[in-house]
Amino acid sequence: MNRIKSFLPLLVLVALGIALLASGALSRFDPHHIAREQEELQAAIAAHPLSSALAHVGLMALAIATGLPGAVVVVLAGGMLFGVVAGTALSALGTTLGALVLFLASRTAFAQGDTQVPALVEKLRAGYQAHPVSYALFLRLVPFFPFGGITVALAWLGCPLWLFLLATASGGTVMVGFETALGAGLTETIAREGTVSLNLFAHRSVVLPLLGMALLALAPILLGRLRR
Repeated sequence: MNRIKSFLPLLVLVALGIALLASGALSRFDPHHIAREQEELQAAIAAHPLSSALAHVGLMALAIATGLPGAVVVVLAGGMLFGVVAGTALSALGTTLGALVLFLASRTAFAQGDTQVPALVEKLRAGYQAHPVSYALFLRLVPFFPFGGITVALAWLGCPLWLFLLATASGGTVMVGFETALGAGLTETIAREGTVSLNLFAHRSVVLPLLGMALLALAPILLGRLRR
């Protein structure tokens, strides 16, 4: 019974994510749909700036907390509707809050310490324990790692709350900033080319800077090995 109670918050988040995905609510944030209604949506934002900003933060937090794979469309929509600066700030805040909820739920689920550890987490454990700050930042900055999966993994590794918030707020904001900047230019791209796809995230102008910052996070580890 205690095991079920400990996993209950995590199960509720998973159920919310499945319900949200099945409802098709994220399809409303498809860049093509946003581009068609951009003027009306921006007029509504101008009329109700505070409630619009809170709604975006809340939706972003919900998408991240439930581990939805399509949360990036919310970030793109934020860039299209709020611009790069405001969109990045709102999406980053929502991302951090959502990740915090998922982290705390995961930590509660694994608090008893008798849950079987996945092979991936076991491989990461030794390196993380030796260099927790560098590893946490590295995992947050690599664009190929699923955001929700890394959040759960850090909870499983016993990452302290302060380090989790530091890595998420910094690394998450960097990734969100790139995605928001892409979203801000999607209206012109759609008008010019007629369509866009998520393949744009594989472009080297997006991937290479993120990989460069991820390697920078590993610099203390590499320097330590060189000294040895």
